Amino acid sequence: MIELSRTEDGSNKNGAFAKDVADGLSQKQKHLPSRYFYDGKGSQLFQQIMDLPEYYLTRAEFEVLTDNQEAMVQHFAHEGFFHMIDLGAGDALKTKILIRQLTKQQSSFDYVPVDISGDAMKQLTKSLQEEMPEVGVQAVVGEYFKALQWLQQNKSERKVVLFLGSNIGNFEMKESVEFLCSMRSYLGAGDKLLMGVDLRKDPDTILNAYDDAAGITAEFNLNLLHRINRELGGEFDVDQFQHYAMYNPLEGVMRSFLISLKEQDVYIRDTGRTFHFDAWEAIHTENSHKYFIEQVKELGQQCGFKIETVFYDSRRGFADVLFTTE
Repeated sequence: MIELSRTEDGSNKNGAFAKDVADGLSQKQKHLPSRYFYDGKGSQLFQQIMDLPEYYLTRAEFEVLTDNQEAMVQHFAHEGFFHMIDLGAGDALKTKILIRQLTKQQSSFDYVPVDISGDAMKQLTKSLQEEMPEVGVQAVVGEYFKALQWLQQNKSERKVVLFLGSNIGNFEMKESVEFLCSMRSYLGAGDKLLMGVDLRKDPDTILNAYDDAAGITAEFNLNLLHRINRELGGEFDVDQFQHYAMYNPLEGVMRSFLISLKEQDVYIRDTGRTFHFDAWEAIHTENSHKYFIEQVKELGQQCGFKIETVFYDSRRGFADVLFTTE
């Protein structure tokens, strides 16, 4: 296992967390980065969200991968050996569908999962050794672009990058272009990218996925304040905030907020500051963009990718888009 980052523990992590919180809460329109949702408790809650009847995204992508696995791996493997690089691999539950199919077809590849969590990469490496010992695995712990830079310098063979789960939708549009263009800069001619995207659909279906009847998504959003309390010495009265979700069908953007129920001041020890909230003031915590396929095509073209093929679920509400480099 290659470790390029040690931001999981120690003062560096908490220092960055405190800085990001202070910066976000100092703005006229307050915001907190969604990447801080996923502490231990947040990850558990997200696992619950993925099992909710309203949360269609995970089931839809499982369907796409399951129904199209043979065609996908043929696109990956027809030119011989390649590195399959899985950005944000986690437990790789979805990616294992493709790994099993590649193994079944006796394709020549190795698997390079990338994640910021060293513990997750240790557990994934162990599970793959037990389930599919014939697969070569080299986990990389670190930020995406540090990992891609290391791979560019140390793995010269062809690459297939996986960026699943509609994670691209969490970026603002300008940021998504910057992200894809940065990714493209580490890839060579003929390399590929398989990217999950959530497509435009009934606005109520989208809204319900982020505001479920059981209140798990609300608990997930509010856990961000609990985390600030636990890790940064925050003094949020979490009961005085509520989860609020809204979908804008013109922009195709799902947004989540935390709303202050009263005028209040909150001290956060590790920032050394107190932050004022007016009654009904919002903290913006997450974006999730929904796309038309033409938008996805244009997004890729701006960064030197062209669509090779698109794999849909049966409702054509989710797609895994296979790009190749131009």
